[in-house]
Amino acid sequence: MTRFAATVACDLRLQLRNGFYVAVAFVAAVSVAILRLLPAASVAWLLPLVVFQSLVVTSFYFMAGLVLLEKTEGTIAARVVTPLRTAEYLGAKVLTLTALSVAEGVAVVALGAPGRVGAAGLGWLTAGLALMAAFFCLAGFAFVARYDSINEFLLPSVAFTAALGLPLVEWIGVWGSPLFYLHPFQAQFALVAAAFEPAPTWKLAYGVAYSALWLVPAWLAARRAFDRRLLARWGSAAA
Repeated sequence: MTRFAATVACDLRLQLRNGFYVAVAFVAAVSVAILRLLPAASVAWLLPLVVFQSLVVTSFYFMAGLVLLEKTEGTIAARVVTPLRTAEYLGAKVLTLTALSVAEGVAVVALGAPGRVGAAGLGWLTAGLALMAAFFCLAGFAFVARYDSINEFLLPSVAFTAALGLPLVEWIGVWGSPLFYLHPFQAQFALVAAAFEPAPTWKLAYGVAYSALWLVPAWLAARRAFDRRLLARWGSAAA
């Protein structure tokens, strides 16, 4: 088994042991139950918001929880003195949490609003969720690396995730601006929204290209946070 595959398996066991999958199943079940009780018009407006909120928790906050857990248990100090590369460490976490986020989002849509998304829409939904989750995982890692406890992290994280979700104000009709197209979430959400209503080709191309482009600085920021805030500190502690 390669180092990366072993790291993925380790992260899966860690997530299972700490109840991540039970929490996701519970939240998804509650979301589906609420959506099934609402009239169709309300579901059409609310469903993308429900998917976004679930994804923020499963990617951004679960990533933060994993990092804080590893800090508390001291496993980061052990990992930084192994041959495991930064890309393998980060990649395993992003891959597992992205897969979990996509599975949750697709399940909520398929069960909460059955028949609302066709095969083509399901493809755009999956692509949008995957790109969004990967970005949120990396952002969550870069953001949480500076904190040592959930109490320190929680309040600033609320403001940070609110800023990430700023383009949602246009979706709910509060305010719109062309400037939102510079925001990374606007591109990711354009793909998710394409699952529920037709979108022009230029918007789909923008959604894929701009979302992928933002993964580059997000990855670099996460690697920088690992090297500067975790590797330097915990590596010296383990030496």
